[in-house]
Amino acid sequence: MKPVLFCLLAFSAQTLFAQNASEIFLFDIKMESNQLIISNGINISKHKGYDNQPSFHPAKPVIYYSSFNDSGRSDIKFYNYQTGKTANLTETNEREYSPTVTPDEKFISCIIQRDNGVQDLGKYPMDGGKPEILIDNLKVGYHAWASKNKLLLFVLGDSSNTLHWFDLSDKKDFVWAKNIGRSLHKIPGEQNMSYVQNIAGNEKQIMKLDLVSGATSVITNTISGKDDLAWLDNKTILMSDGSGIYFYDHTSKEGWVPVFIEGDASMLKGITRLAVNKSKTKLAVVVSE
Repeated sequence: MKPVLFCLLAFSAQTLFAQNASEIFLFDIKMESNQLIISNGINISKHKGYDNQPSFHPAKPVIYYSSFNDSGRSDIKFYNYQTGKTANLTETNEREYSPTVTPDEKFISCIIQRDNGVQDLGKYPMDGGKPEILIDNLKVGYHAWASKNKLLLFVLGDSSNTLHWFDLSDKKDFVWAKNIGRSLHKIPGEQNMSYVQNIAGNEKQIMKLDLVSGATSVITNTISGKDDLAWLDNKTILMSDGSGIYFYDHTSKEGWVPVFIEGDASMLKGITRLAVNKSKTKLAVVVSE
């Protein structure tokens, strides 16, 4: 690889995973009379530096997230919100990002970033151990599981970031869209996925991809300039404008409605990523430190 190209790749990796200091707060969440309410916010990371990319286990009271260690590399940690205890899943010389429980619930898949700028998709055993590399021929930034062997990928490119449909069983790779945002999700209870399409300026659209027909359709515009979202259920999306949290019911015509916050909301500054557990009782919120 030529030195100039290596520098560009290294810069792209640093840009993708911004290392701003952040914390993760966990809230109770409930819907009452068409009003979404969050309460009882607690800091679950309590760690100086980067703590980000929370992801819930679908069946256990556990949140996985990426956290910078003392040497400036990111490991995967997990927090049990019943016991209140935190532990490391990984302690490696690599950098791990975007931890996600695999469909069989036996592994944590994640982006493994190398010192040479390469970004592979791998998976670690749930109980710890060496990773298995799943994809090493693409510069993977983010991923979401569609089924046991199929994923949507956000892949870094020279001119734009692209949406890939990747089949692990036969390694088939199909580019579905270009110039996309980083938020990829399986829509709860459906055979559909969502992604964010950049349009122009700050305009972005939340798109639905039908996994059966392959058709795409627009759900709604994002909050201006924002990428990060979470699905509460198959009709309700959560987003933030950086200071407040909003929900959108795509079966109604109300637009983005503010979430009501019970108690002290002073910790909610510089909000980025959101995540909801499968039972729709907990909301993880990433904020600036």
